[in-house]
Amino acid sequence: MHFIVHCVDHDDALPIRLANYEAHKAYLAQATVKTLVSGPLTADDGETMKGSCFLLEANNKAEVMAFHQNDPFFRAGVWRAVSIHPFLKRVDNRV
Repeated sequence: MHFIVHCVDHDDALPIRLANYEAHKAYLAQATVKTLVSGPLTADDGETMKGSCFLLEANNKAEVMAFHQNDPFFRAGVWRAVSIHPFLKRVDNRV
């Protein structure tokens, strides 16, 4: 099953995000759910990180919730708002 996880940072979270960035990347590399696509959301300048978006593959939402709650960004309090939704992929134009 696929899931979209959409996370919006607290307004002052950039220093916390940067301080936990390497731990976050290491966590994604060894996580029990499969990350298909992930990356930071940015401000309109296309560079300033202000959130995260994930397309995950997992057996159920409980696995995604556990994955999310163990993420170093979550534990450090980077995200102000998070939504997790099952996702039915209809089109995938990636090569």
